[in-house]
Amino acid sequence: MRPEGEQAMPLRRDWTGWLFVLMTAAAIVAVLYASNHAGAGKHGVRPHPVAPPADVVPEVAPVELAPVSEADAKAQNAEIPLVTKGFVAARPFIYAGSGDGRARARDCLAAAMLYEAGDDAKGQQAVGQVVINRARHPAFPKSICGVVFQGSERTTGCQFTFTCDGALNRRYSDAAWARAQANAEMMLSGTTYPKVGLATHYHTDWVRPYWSDSLEKIAVVDTHLFFRWPGFWGTPGAFRGLVSGNDAGIVKMAALSPSHALAIGTLPPVELAGVDANAAVGEAKLVPGAGEKAGRDTIYVSLDRRATPESFVTTALRLCGEKPYCKFMGWTNPMLKPDSDAMSDMQRSAMTFSYLRDDRAGFEKALWNCSEYKRDDVRQCMKR
Repeated sequence: MRPEGEQAMPLRRDWTGWLFVLMTAAAIVAVLYASNHAGAGKHGVRPHPVAPPADVVPEVAPVELAPVSEADAKAQNAEIPLVTKGFVAARPFIYAGSGDGRARARDCLAAAMLYEAGDDAKGQQAVGQVVINRARHPAFPKSICGVVFQGSERTTGCQFTFTCDGALNRRYSDAAWARAQANAEMMLSGTTYPKVGLATHYHTDWVRPYWSDSLEKIAVVDTHLFFRWPGFWGTPGAFRGLVSGNDAGIVKMAALSPSHALAIGTLPPVELAGVDANAAVGEAKLVPGAGEKAGRDTIYVSLDRRATPESFVTTALRLCGEKPYCKFMGWTNPMLKPDSDAMSDMQRSAMTFSYLRDDRAGFEKALWNCSEYKRDDVRQCMKR
């Protein structure tokens, strides 16, 4: 109703109203278009991020920790949001090589799993998955051992701290090492640990690496936090690198892994631990009456007292070669080295080092005379 006396206004075209309607409709169309292309789309396919140029990869900096207390680190780490969008589990990984190369890769992976996570199967698999993720990623070395020992030549800042902080001087039990090797072998044969997805970084919640804020936290396993790179470098398209199937020997693994000890024994046999290899091989023979089947050899060797005790392993592996069964015994006192298994009690107690391999029984053991060479792990000492 209009007030009395007020005349009706003539009808006219309201261009302002029409313009508002058109702008609203255009905005709705734009939103629908963006949703259709950024989301699943009518075919249910989400477009992948565009890959950067091949020569542009993220920088892998030495690991440096912020100078904060454990309590502050835990509080700050808890504030980092857990990113679940775009979470993808890693594809199964099958190691391409076999033989010695595979054994070296297995032992490098087993060492990382055991020394980083302890004798815990779940933690070991989480660490193993990160190692494999890195080996597939263009920012990291293209071998299992290369990834594990990246930066290990530094005293600090290596990628896996056990490789540069002296932890390898500590020995776990033979049973723990065997379990880690078995877990590593499974991961080289296609086993995955989906919970950590495509994580390439992790740390415990009581430390604060400087890179924490630049990556996306995607998983928590007990006290370990797992991260991926944001953008393309954290998507499945980035994990397409070919991984070497012939891992090289690592010096720091020699005392732990016979496969690595053999690989780095590059000196001529005559120079190994002061041993005349030709004479030693000539002494290898069957021992009558020792209960050994044909083809089982026992080697008696004089060792150089000035050599490092770890070098005796290299000598034994070189002289035993590919024999499925080999017994190696060495003495630093050449006057007490016997010529057969019929040795005196004095000769036996003076033995410096022994190595026994029995592939059929799945047994391999190296022992030292700890009254002559002290070992950190008493399980490496001969019984007296």
